[in-house]
Amino acid sequence: MRGIVPGLGSAVPLAARLPAVLQEDAFLQRLLMAFDDSIAPVFTTLDGLACYLDPRLAPEDFLDWLADWVGVRVHESWPTSQRRDVVAHAAEIHRRRGTVPGLADAVRLAVGGVRDVVVEDSGGAAWSQAPGAELPGHATANLHVKVYADAIGDVSVPGLERIISSVKPAHVPHTVEVIPSSGSSTTAPEE
Repeated sequence: MRGIVPGLGSAVPLAARLPAVLQEDAFLQRLLMAFDDSIAPVFTTLDGLACYLDPRLAPEDFLDWLADWVGVRVHESWPTSQRRDVVAHAAEIHRRRGTVPGLADAVRLAVGGVRDVVVEDSGGAAWSQAPGAELPGHATANLHVKVYADAIGDVSVPGLERIISSVKPAHVPHTVEVIPSSGSSTTAPEE
């Protein structure tokens, strides 16, 4: 947390703002210097407030609060650079949530070790002038997520499942396949 910083000068020293008659009082000067020491971090924080709200510049301990403010969950085991990246892209994640490109973007941002993501969606939308005409897609909605990685061990499958479940439509079941560059794959069971 923020607190008193030794040696930090106040941007607005209180003693200099006293009327001339009181500026000669030594006790009052020392008393106000104590207030200056306490208020200096407040002024410094307010002067740099834009940096606190920018996920790429925010102090590391403030980043989790910032993630809560923009409505994304970051895992404490993620490196700081990955947490900053997820928070910086929060608006994009929310805007595209529930869509195939949004799902792929969320997996790329939140799951380490991913080279590429391919999402196969069974759904479709169509219309017909003739009643009872054949519609595209399958009767049951389903997602199949293929994650390409250098090695299967590079991707946390439970973390991958958690991310997919949080950004896909809740009623759509999904399967996950992790494909290493060597070619063999691992398929996670359908939810």
